[in-house]
Amino acid sequence: MEIDGIISAIVIGIVIGVLGRLVVPGRQRIGILWTILVGIVAALIGSAIASAAGVADTKGVDWVEWLIQIGLAAVGVVALDRAKSGR
Repeated sequence: MEIDGIISAIVIGIVIGVLGRLVVPGRQRIGILWTILVGIVAALIGSAIASAAGVADTKGVDWVEWLIQIGLAAVGVVALDRAKSGR
């Protein structure tokens, strides 16, 4: 992976993490760095799932891929929040 690929993954991870966090109702007790890490992981896994499903490269905006990534980020935020709060 080249340096621009890493920077793109971080930027996309920030966006995906924040959107995933916004989808989850209530207050989350995780920091912004955890949100970014969850977003990066969700973006990478979501891209792999979208590629496997054949919806990663479409004409225009890849809405299905974005929805998969945001959904995974929301699940990651909830899981990390519960793990940190001890529930």
